[in-house]
Amino acid sequence: MAFKPNLFIFASEEEQDNLLLQYLQQQNPEILERVARSASADIKQIIAQNVRGLVGTFPSEEFNVQISTDRENMAQLLASAMMTGYFLRQIEQRMELDTSLDELESL
Repeated sequence: MAFKPNLFIFASEEEQDNLLLQYLQQQNPEILERVARSASADIKQIIAQNVRGLVGTFPSEEFNVQISTDRENMAQLLASAMMTGYFLRQIEQRMELDTSLDELESL
């Protein structure tokens, strides 16, 4: 999974006031790339299923589907996918912690 730091270019005056966007722009691209790569295959699969559910799913063998949207709707889709990814990563870490604690208890 590649991370593209140039995605965080301010498009509006409102975005210029967004402290999180400012923080992201100040980060080393290598660190952000490492965070992006840390998503497990399970997380990527769930996000892909979620995005397919949001835009609709047609069998690729039978349909040649093209989707068009505006910038705002695409941004909302991307934000949804990112939030899903962060949420799933936290749940995955909690599951790993629970598993580790269960193993410790069984000792």
